[in-house]
Amino acid sequence: SKEKYPQVVPVCARKGLPESIIAAACARSGQRVLHVDSKNYYGGNWASFSFSGLLSWIKENQQKTDTDECEDWKKLILENEEVIPISKKDKTIQHVEDFYKAAGTEPASATEGRDADITSENESSPSTASGEPALELGKTEVAPSEISAQEPKKITYSQIVREGRRFNIDLVSKLLYARGLLIDLLIKSNVSRYAEFKNATRILAFREGKVEQVPCSRADVFNSRQLTMVEKRMLMKFLTFCLEYEQHPDEYQDYENSTFAQFLRTQKLTPSLQHFILHSIAMVSETDSSTLEGLQATKKFLQCLGRYGNTPFLFPLYGQGEIPQCFCRMCAVFGGIYCLRHSVRCLVVDKESGRCKAIVDHFGQRISANYFIVEDSYLSESVCTKVCYRQISRAVLITDQSVLNTDSEQQVSVLTVPPVDPGKPAVCVIELCSSTMTCMKDTYLVHLTCPSTKTAREDLEPVVQKLFNLNPEKEAENEEQEKPRVLWAVYFNMRDSSGVEKSSYDGLPSNVYVCSGPDSALGNDCAVKQAETIFQEMFPTEEFCPPPPNPEDIIYDEDEIEG
Repeated sequence: SKEKYPQVVPVCARKGLPESIIAAACARSGQRVLHVDSKNYYGGNWASFSFSGLLSWIKENQQKTDTDECEDWKKLILENEEVIPISKKDKTIQHVEDFYKAAGTEPASATEGRDADITSENESSPSTASGEPALELGKTEVAPSEISAQEPKKITYSQIVREGRRFNIDLVSKLLYARGLLIDLLIKSNVSRYAEFKNATRILAFREGKVEQVPCSRADVFNSRQLTMVEKRMLMKFLTFCLEYEQHPDEYQDYENSTFAQFLRTQKLTPSLQHFILHSIAMVSETDSSTLEGLQATKKFLQCLGRYGNTPFLFPLYGQGEIPQCFCRMCAVFGGIYCLRHSVRCLVVDKESGRCKAIVDHFGQRISANYFIVEDSYLSESVCTKVCYRQISRAVLITDQSVLNTDSEQQVSVLTVPPVDPGKPAVCVIELCSSTMTCMKDTYLVHLTCPSTKTAREDLEPVVQKLFNLNPEKEAENEEQEKPRVLWAVYFNMRDSSGVEKSSYDGLPSNVYVCSGPDSALGNDCAVKQAETIFQEMFPTEEFCPPPPNPEDIIYDEDEIEG
């Protein structure tokens, strides 16, 4: 068989965030890269969809049909070779349930009768170049054409469908820490020029049945009306300690075997301050997180304050799915080859050396390479018999107002809802406004995430019921207690393969590397660490995603100039 890409060095299968970073790093170091994906969109489980695209994704994952495939490729396998088959069915998404409640609609499946193509609208999203050695922050103003003096009208499902291209709905809900590994990598590699970002404007807490704003910066603390002067002093003193806790081990070493929640009770803090610090600043588990973990998380939160705004977090305009695409653009700039709708049938292993030497694609052609990077979902059950997966519970809602209304409608909010039952996980809620370019005007896009204990709906619907009105036709009896109406919702479970060691996979050659899907953490540190670790194993002498050269410093090869 004639090999189409004879000089390819690494092959990446699936375009999730870790794979995209690795591909960019390899291309930047001068390697030939082929990046293939059986899907027809970028990002894998890190993707963002328009509304119609998400409906198609839902339909695809609810049907889960197997396709009969021709296996003529088996003739290409030589006597001294063996194969590792690739999974024909992606099992990373389970228990998909969707419904819509918008006024003036019939209660039916949101995907019924709708065969819209799956598209990632992000590919047409404008990218912004910035001369600053940092990130471009998006403007929060709403375009004049979108401003209306009329009374707000009830949003209908048909309006959501009509305005579907204004939605960019993430499969995974995350934020970028202002001093996190991903921000540092975006700046260092200059990939930040391909995207714009918006500050998360407020941190919220859910306490005693109410949503309230948490003061976290020094200015917020002293301007807060919900804290007494004594509480303000208590909070500032404790946060100052957290910033330099390593220099005062005598203050916490007696509690190293205790939980952070227990440690907080020993400090001079009121119950409300303990709640704010545990759930909205440290954002750690009340029962499982140690004192040191809580102090580390609090310090990280505080160190990120003030770099780009009054919260530690940034959100990419047009959705989290922009980030993998940004690294794919960088890879393409340095010569990477991209193929969508390109399935892989198997890995070809040389029996003598035990190394993977090629893949066979759905066209029946062999593609040789030195290294192979695959997403966990590509591996068949026979390879994953020893793997124990965790699950993430996800919900995405379209609502008609914010969980905490203020003078400004354009708020990006982060809310942690603590568990009612001990031992259950807290739920992270991220609420996005229309200026994030993820939803239409007069709506909010709300993401709920937690580690799974049951199906996503069982895990998350109790929190949805606390925060939102699930029956838009029913007016609240007390206007002061009126909750945002849920106009549309989807629940699903996503497989969390982070933390799985390579040794857990049976029979994988040493030059095949496995990337995990998204984890349940709020940030992206896991994906960045994984990408850097794999890259350094392949190319230990190369720098990981160095800054791009200045155009005037590039020296072209004479053969290239003549060509």
